[in-house]
Order: sequence, then C-alpha cells, then structure tokens
Amino acid sequence: MATLTEESRTAGLADVPDPDLDVLVAAEDDRRAHQVNLLAGENDASPRVLALLGSTFADKYAEGYPERRHHTGCGPSDGVEALAVARAKALFGAQHANVQPYSGSVAVLAAAAALLRPGDAVLAMSLAHGGHLTHGSSANFSGKWFSVSGYGVRERDGLIDLDQVRDQARALRPKVIVAGAISYPRAIDWEGFRRIADEVGAYLVADAAQTLGLSAAGVITSPVPYADIVCGVTHKVLGGPRGGLLLSSRELAERVDRAVFPFIQGGPMVNQMAAKAYTLGRAATPAFADYAHRTVRNAQRLADALDGYGLRPLTGGTDTHLVTVDARALGLTGREVERRCEGAGLLLGHCAVPYEEAAPTAASGLRTGTLSVTTRGMGQPEMSEIAELIHTAATGVAPEALTLRVRALAVRFPGLSTKPQCGESASR
Repeated sequence: MATLTEESRTAGLADVPDPDLDVLVAAEDDRRAHQVNLLAGENDASPRVLALLGSTFADKYAEGYPERRHHTGCGPSDGVEALAVARAKALFGAQHANVQPYSGSVAVLAAAAALLRPGDAVLAMSLAHGGHLTHGSSANFSGKWFSVSGYGVRERDGLIDLDQVRDQARALRPKVIVAGAISYPRAIDWEGFRRIADEVGAYLVADAAQTLGLSAAGVITSPVPYADIVCGVTHKVLGGPRGGLLLSSRELAERVDRAVFPFIQGGPMVNQMAAKAYTLGRAATPAFADYAHRTVRNAQRLADALDGYGLRPLTGGTDTHLVTVDARALGLTGREVERRCEGAGLLLGHCAVPYEEAAPTAASGLRTGTLSVTTRGMGQPEMSEIAELIHTAATGVAPEALTLRVRALAVRFPGLSTKPQCGESASR
C-alpha cells in the first residue's frame, strides 16, 4: 500500500508565496502609519478583532439560525451567534437582535424587506440634507422599489425641522418613516419621530449606523425604546469589524430574521459574528464609555477650531463624532479640499451643504469624524492642530512641509498598530 509523502501532504491548497499581495498589504500598513484618518465612517480595528476575522471560523458555512442550520458541524458557530445576540440585546436593551447582516446597507435593506412591499410610501431624510443612499437614491434599491419622499433641515440653523416632517407625514401617510443620516452631526429626537409615526400610523425605522455606539455608551439618547427597527453597524463608533446589526421589538423578530435569511443573505460570516461578539462585549465596559465621551469632546473641539479658520459648522456644532462644515469661504468645493488634504496625508470626505444649488461633485461641504484619531490616542490639543493642518492644506501653503507635519503627527500616535500575523492566537 502506498504511503503519503511529505510533498503530497502539502500539495493542493497549501499556501504559496504571493509577493504581489505582500507589496499591497505593506503599502496599506505604511499608508495607515503615516496618514491621519478623519473619515467619519472609519475606525481602527484592534488586533483582537483582526485575529477573530482571520480565525478558523472564516471558512465555516452556517446557513440559517442557531439550532436550525442547513449545514452540520455548526455547534461552535451556534455558540458564537448566540453570544453576539445576547450581548447586543443586553448592550442596547433590545428585545430582539440579528447579527447576521453583512453590512449596514444590508441591514437597512432587511428592515425594508420586513416592513414594506414594492411601491409603498416612505418618508426619509433627503440625500441633499444628509440622508444615506439607502434612504431613497434613484441608483439604490430604496429609490427603485419604493416611493420615497425626503424631509430636510431648516435653512437658518441646519437642524431637522420636525414640523416639516409632521406636515409631510400627514400629507404622505407613509408606511415607514426613516430617521437617521450620514452627515447630520446632531443627536436625533427619536421620541419626536415616534410621535409623528404614531400619528400617521407608520413604522419608525432608525438608521443609527453613525451613532449607535454613542447610544451604547450613554452619550446620546438611544433609538431602541422608540423605533420599531434599529439598523446599526459594528464598525464606526464601536470600532469592530465592518458589519451590520438589527435590533427590533419581539413582535417583529420573525419578520426581521426572515428578511435577513433567506430573503437577502445566505450563510452568515461566522468569523465576522465572532468579531461582533467581542466588540459588543467590549462596548459594555467603562473604558469604552470613556472612549465615546472623548470622541465627542474631540469632535466639538475640532468643530470650534475649524470655525476659527472660516469653515463654518453646518449646524453650529456637533453632538456626535461627526463634524460637517461649509468650505465656501475658501472659494473651493468640498472635493477640492478633500483632494488637497489627501495629498498631505489628511483623510476626510466631502458632503452637500443644504440649500446649496450645486451638483454633488461641486458641493461645498466637508465631512470629518474623530473616531480613528481618538482611537489612536489624540486629544483636544491635536484637534486644534488638525484644524490648522486642514486649513493649510486647503489653501495650498507649503505642501511638502505640510506633508512632513502630518506624518510626524501620525507617527506620534501609532494607536492600534500591532497587527496579528497569520496563525497568531486571537487571545493574544
């Protein structure tokens, strides 16, 4: 009988060198080490999160729900999902949680699938005033499948006008009202939206992807007691893996679960759910609450400092990690400032300024966030420095010297720079 040689044992799907990918991974590591990340939707995942994403769960199929899987061998996977669900329910005080959505957009799609049918009327925040693509963009499922009307903010102060929302809801009689945005830096009056939804007999969906982590820390009011379904993510404020999360009432639990699987997704990513479970557990600690408060204080300092350089905060300030400002005083579009800042190693985004008559590509708003910089250990003095760096980059002063200053700032605050190597334990 033939015996297996060492060569045959390692043949087939064994790892092989891939220098092309090695170069790209090294380039990404170098980019992160030498740039300052102010993108509002990004944070730095910890080595533990990265190790769980690369753990043995990465290639496991677990289609279905715990104890009701299509595949066998799912005992540990059931435990991972049950742990993540229990931690989500405890953290947010929710009656039901679904941790399977691959992303925040998938979570919003699942909420729509649970509550709506094609052609139903929806009232959501206008994209031009801070709403998300899933809130009615004609290029997105929301705009193609549903009849979406947009509410906005007041021109005088940039704040959501609940009187306008109420008037529109009375006229439209939507089946769903969506509260939440991607470039609205203020805390949302969930209770006020609930009253409007009750008045017109609508479901209330809270898209809290940007702020749910702040609610977990008690920094701002949670949408969970008021919304029928809450859509969130485990990255951004929570600092975990990129992925979606759904919270709902007990009455809607089955509809939510069926909307995720089998309507939208197949097998969940068990490695992602493991990283979510860890992230949700960490978010229940005093250390996370302290981080969330520091993140908001940093944002408030950044907003004040940018205002001092003529970059007016669109709502007069911020209650969250988001800072949105008007760049028109510089005579530049938001995209122009974004590109100049990127050239210096400052990463931020552009956004629309409400009531500005300009194409999206020529919008004059800037959208920044303080998640990554706070994770890396920066504080309020650094926020003042960053505001000056943004202004200097926008005005094109001494670009080479500016890049060196940005790199020096990044190097001073390496943050969570220790990345797990292949095969390292997640308990490290």
